[in-house]
Amino acid sequence: MSDEVQVYRDGGVGRIVLDRPRALNSLTHGMITAVRAALDGWASDDAVRAVVLTGAGDRGLCAGADIRAMHDDAKAGGAGSRAFFRDEYRLNALIARYPKPYLAVMDGITMGGGVGLSAHGAVRIVTERSVVAMPETRIGLVPDVGGSRLLAHAPGELGTHLGLTSASMGPGDALLCGFADHFVPSAQVPALLAGLVAADGLDTVAAVTAAVAAHAEPAPPAALARQRAWIDECYAADSVEEIVERLLGSGVPEAKEAAQQVLANSPTAVKVTLAALRRARTLPSLEAVLEQEYRISCAALDGHDLVEGIRAQVVDKDRDPHWSPASLAAVTEEDVARFLAPREGDGPALD
Repeated sequence: MSDEVQVYRDGGVGRIVLDRPRALNSLTHGMITAVRAALDGWASDDAVRAVVLTGAGDRGLCAGADIRAMHDDAKAGGAGSRAFFRDEYRLNALIARYPKPYLAVMDGITMGGGVGLSAHGAVRIVTERSVVAMPETRIGLVPDVGGSRLLAHAPGELGTHLGLTSASMGPGDALLCGFADHFVPSAQVPALLAGLVAADGLDTVAAVTAAVAAHAEPAPPAALARQRAWIDECYAADSVEEIVERLLGSGVPEAKEAAQQVLANSPTAVKVTLAALRRARTLPSLEAVLEQEYRISCAALDGHDLVEGIRAQVVDKDRDPHWSPASLAAVTEEDVARFLAPREGDGPALD
């Protein structure tokens, strides 16, 4: 078990607390292993009726994977990161089909791998402090941890907008886009968790949902709801180039800003993201999407942009990535196809 995850039982509730607050609870391989071990043990433990995931500290649930460690590993060949992805995606699939109610409190920053540990749960809570995002294209990666499925099934083209721009969602947007179920003010979360411990009969999702309802309130308005018209029109295009052209030509200031965000991200990552999201709409299950994401993530480890993107954002922090290829026009259909193609011996062997 990792010393960066608190695992304990509080009455009939299994508690998992990501405990790396100085690093915004970013995930290491040991943390993934510890969460998996806890869930495996509790699945057949009659004393545990429900599971609750929270993050230590007051800044967020989880900012995603430890990308600085991923940067170093990718430069050394990426074997550790491939193993991390495999185990992380298996855990995401387990959470989605967990036999007991699984409640996640997405308070504060919840991004990337943090979304994978929370948004596939049965009961998902956001607060007024929630900042939810799949920001992978900003570092040369593609939305993963099942995030491409969530984005693909968001209303209209909202998920395409979020995936290509790496934009964040507040609580209202997270509810609108299907990443969360309930809004609970952060001040009410301790009382909610105490109520879960004290309650009887919390062995069904309906019972946990009823307990949450006693503390839930109407969410703040969803900012994206007011922007659906131009988002749906612009992002329905068949290529990233045409999407950018529509955004720039729409006459909407927010659309022009979105175009600039897309153009600032890795050209390869945004093109692969569009292809992955369109394919994810037709794939039959979360497991099938995770298999696709695993192929893409492994291909990214072999490429240039992931190491360069992390360097620019986290290592040197110059915010000046030098992408290769450097433009959308230079990324070919063959380049995109390589990310999506099956690889010998690949796949997380989801079970």
